[in-house]
Amino acid sequence: MAMVEADDRDDEGSIPSTHSIRSRRSIRSFSMPDFGDHVDDQIFSQILEMDDDETTREFSEPLVTNFFEQAEETFVKMDQALTDKNLEELSSLGHFLKGSSSTLGFSKIKDSCQIIQQAGHMLNVDGSPEPDEKVCVKKITEALKAAKVDTTELKQKMERFFAGKPIGDN
Repeated sequence: MAMVEADDRDDEGSIPSTHSIRSRRSIRSFSMPDFGDHVDDQIFSQILEMDDDETTREFSEPLVTNFFEQAEETFVKMDQALTDKNLEELSSLGHFLKGSSSTLGFSKIKDSCQIIQQAGHMLNVDGSPEPDEKVCVKKITEALKAAKVDTTELKQKMERFFAGKPIGDN
C-alpha cells in the first residue's frame, strides 16, 4: 500500500489514485533543463512526462534520436532539391520536417522549416506571394543553413541531457 503524504490530497482532501500521486510527484521533482530558444519547454516537457522512468527515458529518447536521424536524411534530400532548384520538393520536405520538429517542440528548426516550406511555394512567411524565384532560393538556402546549425546544436544538447549531463553552452 502506498504511503499518502498530506500534500498528496486533492483540494477537497480526498486521496487520489496511486497513479495520480506518482505522476504529480514526478512532475514536482522534475526540473526542465534550459534548452534556450531551441525548444518550446511546454511541448517538450509533455513529451518527457510520458516517460515511465526519468532515468531510462524509454519513450522520449528514441523519439528524439529518431528525429535527428530523420532530419539528417531530410537535409540530404533538401540539398539535392536545392541543387536542382526543385522548389516544390523543398516545400514538401520543409513541411515534413516542420511537422516533426513542431511535435517535439523544437522551435528554431520548425521556424526555419516554415520558411523553406513557404519559399518553396514562392510565398513569404506571411503568405504573401514572392514572384522572384531567386529571392525564394536565397531564403531557402539561408533557412536550410540555419536549420542545419540549429539541429547540430540541439542534438549536442539533447545527447548531454539524455546522458544525464548538464546542458551548458555546448
